[in-house]
This record gives sequence, C-alpha cells and structure tokens, in this order.
Amino acid sequence: MMAQRQVVPELLDSLPVDDPLAIGSRADLRRINLIMGAESLLIRALDPLLREGSGPVRMVELGAGDGSLLLRVAQRRANDWPQVGLELLDLHPVVSDDTLQRYRRAGWECEVLHADVFDWLARDAMPSTSQRPDAVDAPIIIANLFLHHFEGERLAAIVAGMAACARAVVCIEPRRSPGALVGSHLLGAIGCNRVTRHDAVVSVRAGFRGSELSALWPQDDRWRLDEGNAGLFSHRFVAVRAEPRSKGASA
Repeated sequence: MMAQRQVVPELLDSLPVDDPLAIGSRADLRRINLIMGAESLLIRALDPLLREGSGPVRMVELGAGDGSLLLRVAQRRANDWPQVGLELLDLHPVVSDDTLQRYRRAGWECEVLHADVFDWLARDAMPSTSQRPDAVDAPIIIANLFLHHFEGERLAAIVAGMAACARAVVCIEPRRSPGALVGSHLLGAIGCNRVTRHDAVVSVRAGFRGSELSALWPQDDRWRLDEGNAGLFSHRFVAVRAEPRSKGASA
C-alpha cells in the first residue's frame, strides 16, 4: 500500500529550460498527458461551466509549462465555448509564439504570466471589495500535474488561495496507487528519457487518492466538490462555486 504521500524534488524542475533533457522531458509529458487522458478529462469537467452563451470567461492555468495541453482543449472546443481569456502561469514558462498564434486561431486570447504561484495568489488572486469570487471576472483555475509538487502548509496555502478567488477549480493529478506506480516504471518502453522516468515514479508517490484535496478545501456549502479516480492513472478534483441567488429569489 502507498499510505502516505512522499513529496521529493523532481529532476525537470532543476534543469535549465533549454537543457536537451528538459526539452525531451516536456515532449514526454505531452505524450503522458495523452495516455492519462488529461485533455478529455478537462473537457468533461469544463463543458458544464462553459455553456454556449454564458459570456466571456477568464481561465488561469497554474504550472502551465509550454501551454500545449489547453491548446488542444481550445482547438477541440473552439466552436462550442464562449470567448475565453486564458492566462498561462508558470515560474519558468516555455510557451512558443507558434502556440500563442494557435490559441488566437482557436478564438482564445492568451497571456503568458512569468510568476510564482504564491506571489500570484497573494498579489493578483486574493479578492478585494471590488473583486468578489462570484464576480464575472473571477477565474476558472486549471491545475494539471501541479499540486502534487506541494505538501503541508504550502499545499494548504495554494488550496486556500484558489478557493478565495476562483469561481471553479479543475485539477488533474497523478493517482497514488499500485497500478499507477507500475505504469510509471514502464515509461521507458515508449521512449521516455531518464528525467521523465525518474519524475514519473516520484509523481505517483506524491499523488493523491480518496478525498485528500477535498479535506483541504474550506468547509463551505457554497462549493460543490467532486473528487476521485479518473481514467487509468489520474486523480480528479473539481470545485464549483454555486451561483449566487438573484435578488428576487425567495429565502
């Protein structure tokens, strides 16, 4: 059994962005996202939130890397979702001009944010009297293979920050399970490099299961939470803030 999370540094995080091993590992991650079905899992979670005619939507991806995952989502839903303004946030973003152009062709306005997630939450995401979490510009926050890098107070701070500012949060993380661990050891069979092979095992051991993220979320009836297994190797967490009642609604 894998009772406790084990969070240790991953090799990719310590490499310069232009290191050949880092470039190869990011390419590996694109294939791993396909294997894990991350694109379809995100679409399934976001479809109810981005109904046609619901108006402009602000979306923020934490730890966005090269921005390729949400690009595929944008291309698949270009004709179905309303106008999306996307912010790709990463401490070391590697989003190419070609990727930005592809977002524009899909109808999404895209901005790259070079920032630490804690700085962003403290400076830009915490609501003020003029920016309540239920306001129109409150973002939908996406985190794919990101939260498992954190534990303890740092993880709790990210969760609290997201809850304070977002109208919805969608997270796809590694599942901490024996099956996922076996799969992580087999990535060499599809040509993943040594950085990816190391980091995949580390990621599974740091992953989530059960209702571990829900337990960190503020106990507030205004939030609807959905957490559990998704696909073969993934763990999904979705938090949606209930829409406020209209002024004429009865108590």
